[in-house]
Amino acid sequence: MVELSAADWLSVVRREYLADYVPAGGSAVKFVVPHPPLRHDELRRGLHEAAEAAGLQFAFVDSAATRIHLIDRLFHDVARQLDWNSLVYVYLTHLLSEQGYRLPDNRNQFSLSALAELNERAEPSLRQDIRREIEKAILGDYGMSQEFRFAMIGLCRSLLDPGYDPTSSAIRDWLLGDPVRISSLKPALIFQRVARHNARHMLTSLTHWLKVAGKAGLVLVLDITRYAQAVPPAQRDGTSYYSTAAAMDAYEVLRQLVDGTEEMESCFILVIAGQEFLSDERRGYREYHALNLRIADEVHDQNRENPVASLVRLHRAEPAQASSGWPS
Repeated sequence: MVELSAADWLSVVRREYLADYVPAGGSAVKFVVPHPPLRHDELRRGLHEAAEAAGLQFAFVDSAATRIHLIDRLFHDVARQLDWNSLVYVYLTHLLSEQGYRLPDNRNQFSLSALAELNERAEPSLRQDIRREIEKAILGDYGMSQEFRFAMIGLCRSLLDPGYDPTSSAIRDWLLGDPVRISSLKPALIFQRVARHNARHMLTSLTHWLKVAGKAGLVLVLDITRYAQAVPPAQRDGTSYYSTAAAMDAYEVLRQLVDGTEEMESCFILVIAGQEFLSDERRGYREYHALNLRIADEVHDQNRENPVASLVRLHRAEPAQASSGWPS
């Protein structure tokens, strides 16, 4: 079989997904197994560069550090990689400009007092009007879960008028998974933690928020290599290792992501796995039937790898020449 190089595959992903399909609202989940000597970090860096070039938010979660089979941990890890202030600023300035408000020239000057001066308004009445506009716009956006909408309202208020809304710090801790008392979130109408029962809805809400906050979408790379590795306790370091049961839980989370692509907006998820993912008789993906049904390539070309298949094997090689038949 003709080997598929990482360069060829990335070229297809850029053209077929990142350039148009994802920014237009589409989502996809792909699985990749790099063949040595191609390193996982090489592939991740290539996709990171492609994401930034397309105006997409990039996030990376490694199973050696994060328990991906606990989807709330996955969400929190992604949330920690975002510049929430920048996202809120872009959203607010777009909303206010649509409502006809004059805005300061740069972000450092953005404040309620500056807005009041530019628009010749008294601060108290302007605060009330803008808070009403924020609530109307976000609460009416059903692309996000209710709790996520309340959290974004709180962040918008705090950026507009720092110190006026005391819940902003608690909301950030709640999003990032830091210790927070639920009682401190009640003024923001948030009454439960992000946990396994609601984290998937939070993640889909996040993909929508990135779009309305100026990003073309989200590229999320999950390295699940550690789940398929059976490492004796005596050989383990200080990073995370998993039981076979945890590996099956992780595959269920991935199965849910595959099935939930229609719920996500403008999201490309790449799952990177090691060779054990293909071959291990106890921890490989074939042992989890529901995932196997969704990504197995039982019908395939015997001569060359399909670059848009759900599961591909990549090699470190020079990009294929035009005569080889690979897309350029």
